[in-house]
Amino acid sequence: MSAATTLPAGLRADSRISLRGHLRHTGALVRRNLLWIRQDPESMADAVLFPVVFTLLFVYVFGGSIGQSLGGGQEAYVQYVVPGLMAMMGLSMAQGVGTGFNQDFNTGVMDRFRSLPIGRGSVLFAKIAVELLRMLFATTVLLVVGVLVGFDITNWGGLLAAVGLSAVFGSALMWVFLTLGVVMKNAQSVQAMGFLVLMPLQFGSSIFAPTDSMPGWLQNFTDVNPLSALADSARGLMVGGPVAGDLWLTLAWSAGITAVMAPVAIHKFRTRS
Repeated sequence: MSAATTLPAGLRADSRISLRGHLRHTGALVRRNLLWIRQDPESMADAVLFPVVFTLLFVYVFGGSIGQSLGGGQEAYVQYVVPGLMAMMGLSMAQGVGTGFNQDFNTGVMDRFRSLPIGRGSVLFAKIAVELLRMLFATTVLLVVGVLVGFDITNWGGLLAAVGLSAVFGSALMWVFLTLGVVMKNAQSVQAMGFLVLMPLQFGSSIFAPTDSMPGWLQNFTDVNPLSALADSARGLMVGGPVAGDLWLTLAWSAGITAVMAPVAIHKFRTRS
């Protein structure tokens, strides 16, 4: 008996699907997920509320004190923190794709998909595509709120480049959380693991405040933290400053995470019993 005939029926079908077929399946699944969001608009609450709450919280609670350290006041801090918060959009949406993916398993949706003659990778790529759309929506809300509290957009080309860079890094992180969504038993476990991973990365970075006053050991961590590189490159693109080093570091992290975690996520999804 050949190796191909020993595979489950879904995997044998997957191996015979062309690239065009994969793209068609991905498009159909993206449409299915968007229709689900249309029927359940509450699922967009995090994409709407997260940027509003965090922008207002950090600007009006920490803006005065941190802004003074930046050589200005609240206005200076708005210019600093809004690009940093853009870097956070990818993390929040990435965690959401993991919990949603896990819930689809526990409710039987994935069992239905895995029984159909569709590409296994198409299910994952569709999830990422929809979450990227949600991330772009959340970023738009963030920028609108940022402008209302005083953020000054002077470089539209740099703004679009920063949004694109955040989307690239966010899509890389989604592979990590898709893997967690497959291997964890429930959505609560995915959220707990995400919290343990994301909190040190978020607050041990330059997203919310400059790192100059941090202890030396923490500065060493922030220097290699991909969120610091993403926030600093977005800041440089949107409001001016050095970009090249942080930009290439962010792209390198994105490529590395995707190269490692995308095959793992697809393999775990294919072989989950």
